Formats: sequence, C-alpha cells, structure tokens
Amino acid sequence: MLRWRFHPKSNRVNVPLYNKEILRLAASIPYQERLAAPMASVEKRSPTCGSRVTVDVDVDAEGRVAAIGMLVRACALGQASSALMGAHAVGRTPEELAIARDQLTAWLAGERDDVPDWPGFELFTPALAHRGRHPSIRLAFEAVAEAAAAARG
Repeated sequence: MLRWRFHPKSNRVNVPLYNKEILRLAASIPYQERLAAPMASVEKRSPTCGSRVTVDVDVDAEGRVAAIGMLVRACALGQASSALMGAHAVGRTPEELAIARDQLTAWLAGERDDVPDWPGFELFTPALAHRGRHPSIRLAFEAVAEAAAAARG
C-alpha cells in the first residue's frame, strides 16, 4: 500500500518516500568496482542508520575526476544518491563537487527552496520531511567531494 506524505513546508502531498524512481536508481549504481590504486579514497558512514559509502577517485592533469570506484552499503536512498553522484561526477572538479555537496546539504536542511543544480536531485523531494534519512542521502556527495580534493592535492 502506498502512503502519501504531507510536506509541511509546501502544503502539498508528496509521492511516497520509496517510489519507483528511487528504487530504480538504487539498483543502477555505476562504478561499483573499487579502483585498484586510487589517488584518494574516502569512506563516509551515517551514524543514524549505519549506511556506508566508500569512494575511490583518480583525477586528470587538470584536476577533474577521471575515474571513480565505489563500495556502497546503504539503504535505498543512499544507494540512489550514490547512483546519481556516480552518473555525473566524472569530468567534474573538486570545487563543482563541493558545491553540489553543499547545495544538497542546504536543500535537505530547508535552507534553500530550489532544487540543487545536479541531475536528478528532485527525486529526493519526498525525503525532505524525513531528517533521519538525510545523512544517508549526503554520503556519496560528501565522500566524492573530499576524495576529489584529496586526489588533486
């Protein structure tokens, strides 16, 4: 049975927290192989639910992400977020990844009304009212931003 949720900030009914799009993304994480000798690796863990994401990164001579590898042990929201991150991180600079991380964090915290500028973030609108789920959604973006910055040195 689908349960519709009322979003208190927007006075509207949202789609269910775990909808078809989220579950489809969760099952389609790219780059699920760890890199053999990454330039940087970062693991992030959610203290709330125990979700864990490890991201390996190599950068090119310009400092852009050239290769990525991931180990994702997370709930469906963490997996879906990892899929979105992985699908669009290659070719980005550490600064672009940090901006995406910060925009996502601010949006989830209710500090901004517009959806962050990253493909697919609107799928997490049903999770806005579920603060306990936010750490899992942020994991992959926190890890990749930190790893890219470390790899570039």
